[in-house]
Amino acid sequence: MNMNQNVEYEHIPAEKFEFAQLDAKLHDQKFETKNRSYFADALIRFKKNKSSVVAAYIIGFLILFSIFAPMISPYTMDDRDTVYTNSPPFIESIANMGIGLFDGAVVHESQNDIQYNYWRGIGEETGMNPIIRILNTTTTVSMYRGQEKESHSYRLETNKYYETGVVYRVFSYDEFEKIQQFQNETGIQVIYPYVEPEAIQGISDNPNIWYQISDTRGTAVLDENNNFIPAYSTNKAIEGAEYNSLRVEGDDGSYIYSVRRSGAVQCRICYYNYYIYTNGHEPFYIFGTNTLGQDLFAGIGIGSRFSLIFAVVVSAINLTIGAIYGAIQGYYGGKIDLVMDRISDILSAVPFIVVATLFQLHLAQKVGTVGSFLFAFMLTGWISMAALTRKQFYRFKNQEFVYAARTLGASDKRLMFKHIFPNSLGTIVTSCALIIPNVVNTETTLTYLGIVNLMDLVGTSIGTLLSQGQTSMTTSPHAMFFPALYFALLLISFNLFGNGLRDAFNPSTRGVED
Repeated sequence: MNMNQNVEYEHIPAEKFEFAQLDAKLHDQKFETKNRSYFADALIRFKKNKSSVVAAYIIGFLILFSIFAPMISPYTMDDRDTVYTNSPPFIESIANMGIGLFDGAVVHESQNDIQYNYWRGIGEETGMNPIIRILNTTTTVSMYRGQEKESHSYRLETNKYYETGVVYRVFSYDEFEKIQQFQNETGIQVIYPYVEPEAIQGISDNPNIWYQISDTRGTAVLDENNNFIPAYSTNKAIEGAEYNSLRVEGDDGSYIYSVRRSGAVQCRICYYNYYIYTNGHEPFYIFGTNTLGQDLFAGIGIGSRFSLIFAVVVSAINLTIGAIYGAIQGYYGGKIDLVMDRISDILSAVPFIVVATLFQLHLAQKVGTVGSFLFAFMLTGWISMAALTRKQFYRFKNQEFVYAARTLGASDKRLMFKHIFPNSLGTIVTSCALIIPNVVNTETTLTYLGIVNLMDLVGTSIGTLLSQGQTSMTTSPHAMFFPALYFALLLISFNLFGNGLRDAFNPSTRGVED
């Protein structure tokens, strides 16, 4: 249509005009959504972060481990077995499956024939063969007195719990009779016959040489079938206590099972079976033992339980102090902020390790080790939380919703903790979640360095276990591995968990569906 053309609108017929949807009720379309709270919305977003969810499950598992591991384990930190120090993980039922797990295995390099027969002899006498497998054998041929002589070098994998074999122990007469009673009731051989000194070349300091040897080096004398020849004593002149219990195979009642020593009885006992007699169960250390012979399974549970409880308490205290301090700074600003910020700067300039050390040296005598440790964290631990809260308050205090609330007569307290603080919650919660691993890390570091000693109070700590494991890391890596594994899983999981919380509580993403 030509824009310049005059249109005679008054001549448009009336039938051209009709009401659309004359009888219909017009209204805005209703949104099909459900009301959900801030935290419910955050939970939905958190669940979409798979790594954070996995981390949450790991944290839950580690917490349950800390609670129940000391309950499950039959050992406490007071139980120290000096024979089974630095022993690898061992569960006999699993070890017997031959799958190479929890078999208490250690490797012995360059074992000659004498040493090989020594290990074999322990298995022959006790029925518990310490040789798990022969990893490698090297044969060397040499000339000896004009004749060729073969010698062998073995690389052996042995069970550390079996290789102890037989040891000497001195008992009272009553205890000697109790062991015999235990043998008769259970059929477990604890006491083994005494050895004739002449038959073993006068070697009396090694109770596992029960077979005839030809020289002081311990060379075994074998029969035509390559079997050991027993060297058990039948000397009736040896004065021993009365023995009316189990006898080893081949004994017709002639072997001597004890020797009187200054009003007591000295015996050769199988330590593994003696352990069963003493403790009521076989030795099983799921994670092995440390340098003190303590169970690592129970030790990690006890140490981590204290670390987690302490970290939660410290986090709660620092969150409260830091949130209040930072809220006042950020909300009021000006001179108040300046003075409070200078106080924070002065406290943060003092190295924490110096504070912790001084408190342990001087304050621990009055309030205890844990109390002085807690005060050290309270002195400076809230500063980072205060700075974070201050930043968030500066960010939100000039927003429109704050102005609106102030216009409606809201008090400063209500503005701070009802309007501004909830909007800062995401960042604060995330930081709080990260405080826990930081406290655990700091506590572990200080106990590892020996600055803080929790053994007398708690029994042990993760840092103490790591320090003990370091001394034997090359020979007993498990003593370092399991505490380090727990420590690493805890720190990594908490960091992933904190990242998930940060994203979930971010107000800018509320209501956003990915």
